[in-house]
Amino acid sequence: MTPAANSAHRPLALVTGASGGIGLEIARELARRGHDLVVTGRSDRTDSAAEELRRLGVEAHAVRADLAHYDDVEQLWQQTTVLGRPLEIAVLNAGVGVGGAFADIDLAEDLKLIDLNVKSVVHLAKRVVVDMIPRRRGRILMTSSVSATLPTPYETTYGPSRAFVYMFAEALRAEVLEHGITVTALLPGATDSDFHANAGMGNTRFGDNSWKNDKRLVARQGVDALLAGKDAVVGGDRATKFAVLRNRFLPERLKAAKHARMARPS
Repeated sequence: MTPAANSAHRPLALVTGASGGIGLEIARELARRGHDLVVTGRSDRTDSAAEELRRLGVEAHAVRADLAHYDDVEQLWQQTTVLGRPLEIAVLNAGVGVGGAFADIDLAEDLKLIDLNVKSVVHLAKRVVVDMIPRRRGRILMTSSVSATLPTPYETTYGPSRAFVYMFAEALRAEVLEHGITVTALLPGATDSDFHANAGMGNTRFGDNSWKNDKRLVARQGVDALLAGKDAVVGGDRATKFAVLRNRFLPERLKAAKHARMARPS
């Protein structure tokens, strides 16, 4: 990848998990607001996403990578730094869900979820923060989930992985604010993407996208909060935001029981 001469005046943003869903919508939002992009995903849809973003008048560089693997995270970072441009925004959005009873899920699936949802976030955040601190500027957005605020039976490892990202973002923010860097956590509610289908949850209440939040709204809320330097934002409609507020006061057993009814395979 080589930088285009006419893009030198535009800020550069990195978005992981940008081949579809919320990640692609975030990339679109940033492109519309004048950011050049490095976008990454596992599938060939990543190249199509970059093509589409270029039609919005910005430079977009596609990196095919599976961030569950250490070497792929390093490859992504190398492909970003080779552009020779300061990274102004990093959106650590890539994540995966695994649905079903914990005892029935293959151990390898749970461990891969942790590798992507937790380890890759820490790994890439380390590279990003070390790069931004000497320049004393930069913005980071980490995608967590409303699932970070409650127990998630039948998504037994997913919810805790998002709770880690939420607390990691809040902790890191407290460290790097003095260096001119902001960290924002985005907590989307259930969203009209392929996320739950890819998690094998098509035969659950979450398999129906008709009642879910608009991913374009969630992305816009996330980017608005990122650019405003906020610490966290719930992504979704008023009902989603109220549910997160209510979760602060409900006993864990009640929240777990409600989630189990929605996530249990039929």
